[in-house]
Amino acid sequence: MKVPPERLPLAAEFPAAHREQWQQLVEGVLRKSGAQPEDGAAAEQALTTALPDGLRARPLYTAENTSAEPGYPGFPPFVRGGRPQGSAVAGWDVRQRHADPDRRRANEAVLADLEHGVTSLWLELGGEGLPVTALPEALAGVYLDLASVALDAGPEFTAAAEQLFTLYAERAVSPDAAAGNLGADPLGLQARTGSAAETDVLLTEAAALAARCATAYPNVRALTVDALPYHEAGASPAQELGCALATGVAYLRALTAAGLPVDTALGQLEFRFAADADQFLTIAKFRAARRLWARVAEVSGASAEASAQRQHAVTSQVMMTARDPWVNMLRTTVACLAAGVGGADAVTVLPFDSALGRPDAFARRIARNTQSILLEESHLARVIDPAGGSWYVEQLGEELAQAAWAWFQEIERAGGQFAALSSGLVGERIAATWAERSGKLAKRREPVTGVSEFPHLDEQPLVREPAPARHEGGLPRVRRAEAYEALRDRSDAHLAATGARPTLFLASIGTAAAHTGRTTFAANLFQAGGIATTAVEGVDPAAFADAFRSSGATVACLCSSDALYGEHAPSVAEALKAAGAQRVLLAGRPAEAPAGVDEFIYAGGDAIAVLTSLLDLIGVAR
Repeated sequence: MKVPPERLPLAAEFPAAHREQWQQLVEGVLRKSGAQPEDGAAAEQALTTALPDGLRARPLYTAENTSAEPGYPGFPPFVRGGRPQGSAVAGWDVRQRHADPDRRRANEAVLADLEHGVTSLWLELGGEGLPVTALPEALAGVYLDLASVALDAGPEFTAAAEQLFTLYAERAVSPDAAAGNLGADPLGLQARTGSAAETDVLLTEAAALAARCATAYPNVRALTVDALPYHEAGASPAQELGCALATGVAYLRALTAAGLPVDTALGQLEFRFAADADQFLTIAKFRAARRLWARVAEVSGASAEASAQRQHAVTSQVMMTARDPWVNMLRTTVACLAAGVGGADAVTVLPFDSALGRPDAFARRIARNTQSILLEESHLARVIDPAGGSWYVEQLGEELAQAAWAWFQEIERAGGQFAALSSGLVGERIAATWAERSGKLAKRREPVTGVSEFPHLDEQPLVREPAPARHEGGLPRVRRAEAYEALRDRSDAHLAATGARPTLFLASIGTAAAHTGRTTFAANLFQAGGIATTAVEGVDPAAFADAFRSSGATVACLCSSDALYGEHAPSVAEALKAAGAQRVLLAGRPAEAPAGVDEFIYAGGDAIAVLTSLLDLIGVAR
């Protein structure tokens, strides 16, 4: 048998390529497009994309960009996965969320999910949701030795745990067969509610539960380190990771102070992170989270076997839209793929209508089928660490880990997560991050498909029953689309009150070749705020004035090329104002404003500010 060479010289007959050659080619292309980079390095820098937390995505990654040694799957620092086999044996855990306060409907939904591919349950209990005492009815017919259960009962986690323990005993579930999480998360509750009064008491209860689980139910974890409160308040990936790390350290201290060995304490924690449609950043986040926690475990004196982080991924609520919610299916599919590739142990896909209220059966089916397709048809879990060896992912994960560690250290210097929450440090820092991101959303630098881009004014709205109220008073809950959806709500109310939407007149000057680009841009922008548009093509100012009077609009916008603006914009603007236009806008940003034009709209402008002022001017009630 011939022994293959250590390296196959597939490119041996070709000259070696160097980065400088690639940079020179990029420089040449940019110069043809009108840019004037100083040199090849500047050309490469021009193609670099800014990411949150000061990170940057480069246009090219090579072996020069290799990061710290990621190790092997299942071994410290666990960058490549918490288990040597990854998800290749049985796939990741498909975990469906249930929050229906009606115990009969909740049970029907639970059984339907388990019959069609779901492998574990995430139940929200207490408050205005499903009562803790209704847990036996919600789990009627569920084989608790086959399906693991993750509870989320807020401050009632001890009572919920007792209900679950009773079910284990009544159904003769062996201690080794019981699996899941009791959901104790005192610091997460503080972040949600803003109340720190009971945090110490709840930490004591959580430690007692952890000791009980370690003794009686070795596969049940008592505590959840839930990073969703930070993500849903607008935190960046590094802030989400840093807050989770600080919370995990606080719980580790509490458990070891209560007498649990460090390895046992580590085994009582499960981490919950958000997965969004930024595929590579999500993959990097889950890999970075394992690296960070492995470092904490190492300095805490834990064994390598106990140092792997157990991860539960939940598709982001921040990215979900109430308008054109069907696009959410695409967002959650990408997020689910990223979480699976990133090595999450359990994944929850939120139903596409979750921003509207209580999801219906169809939405829940789509959510679970999203995972089934990725697992059973795409065979995504059959590859151990699919992202391994990607210079981009490896480098991005390392840089994200460094940023998250810096934020974690700042929290620790402030006294830990409890003190950082109580003092407002966490809230203020996340609010600043969200304010910066909101500016990008307002300027459509971060587009939201179906809302800020390609809106459909005549879409038929989906109506869902209200979801149970969740904890309030702490960190806010934000969504990317909320500012635009608020404008659309104003438009809908105006339509219901008057029988017509607010309307804007588009004066498309010249031929289609001259104005189509800007006419399309303007219509898209105005419709994102619920403003319908009427477009008329031509060059005759009088014809535009007549069409404007017939349109019923009170505001107009000129759309054409810069060359035609210089020739026709002043006369058309004058005619429109004479016809009653209260404001005349212009699509574009010429060096000088033509006479009669009040305002420009352009790529990178503040769309929210423009749309809000237009609705106010048209007379649409707030």
